[in-house]
Amino acid sequence: MAEWGRAVQESGTGRSHVLPRATGAASAMYLFVLSGIATVLITRAFLAQAGYPKLSGGGGSLHIAHMLWGGLLMMAAILLTLCFIGRAARCLGALVGGVGFGLFIDEVGKQVTDEPGYFYRPAAGIIYATFAALLLLTRLTRRRTAEPARLTAEQRTANAADLALTAVTSGLTAEQRQTALRLVGDSARDVDRALVHLLATVPERAPAGRRRSWATGGVRALRRLARTRVAVALACLCVLTEALMLTVWIPVDFATGELADDPQVGASVGILLSAAVSTALAVAGLARLRRDQAAAFRLFRMALLTDVLVGQVFKFTVNQFAAVTELAFDLGVLWVLSVHLASFAERRPAGRHRPRIARAAPG
Repeated sequence: MAEWGRAVQESGTGRSHVLPRATGAASAMYLFVLSGIATVLITRAFLAQAGYPKLSGGGGSLHIAHMLWGGLLMMAAILLTLCFIGRAARCLGALVGGVGFGLFIDEVGKQVTDEPGYFYRPAAGIIYATFAALLLLTRLTRRRTAEPARLTAEQRTANAADLALTAVTSGLTAEQRQTALRLVGDSARDVDRALVHLLATVPERAPAGRRRSWATGGVRALRRLARTRVAVALACLCVLTEALMLTVWIPVDFATGELADDPQVGASVGILLSAAVSTALAVAGLARLRRDQAAAFRLFRMALLTDVLVGQVFKFTVNQFAAVTELAFDLGVLWVLSVHLASFAERRPAGRHRPRIARAAPG
């Protein structure tokens, strides 16, 4: 109670109690989301192969749902972040928490409908929408913490101190040390000077081994391939073809009566509306391809994002987890378009901002 009262008094003196943004938060969030997605897919695949077994006892009245194990793992993740310090503990907590959340959200169907809730068809769409929202939140977090200029002086100090704290036990790589020094190296505050001295004295950690360098080389090779004209043309063609096929295919199924008895007819309507918007954006991109390629590829990417963020929710409802294959293909096409758009951004500073020539006033 005394600490709480002191905090209230300090808030009245103008001290800021806003939690500082962590520059490494996006990486931990990505680990959380990706481990959760992997857990859902592995769990569904394992249960399908095993015939959906049940752990029962007492005449079949006892069933331990894996949602409970997910809750226990999420509790373990919270305890890890509470009891241990440093970024390694946060990463481990993100991994354990992601697995726990995957086990938890996998049984969301049981919480929104009656038995057999695990096989409730909209559950797949709910699970997909949840992870899509988390990925959007992660991307927003990365954009707000990627540049030190977006952080206040106190937030830069806090993040540099966090890196220094990690270095006390595990050391810092040269890249991590430079990242921390960029946060506080130009500051004249005493606390930042002390951090600079601490960062200069913490032990050095060897960089990643050959596997990391091979992975980096593989990514660079894929980026070069994605920037070729053939890859970009195929990506645009895939976006337009997929959207057009769905826009035509679903109305034909409605007209022929194939969807008359479909219990998920509302999801089919959602797919149709999403495909119609994607088609309009893709056609607009195709029309601008000769005049403004950067704008055209942005429209193609918006068309694909409409499908990934909206249409796929309904596709998972209709097709269940078989939609994962199409999603993986769409994400590959989205990556090709994003890499190509990044190349436009890299070339832009060369001639984008030109000084205006002042005209002489008449007379």
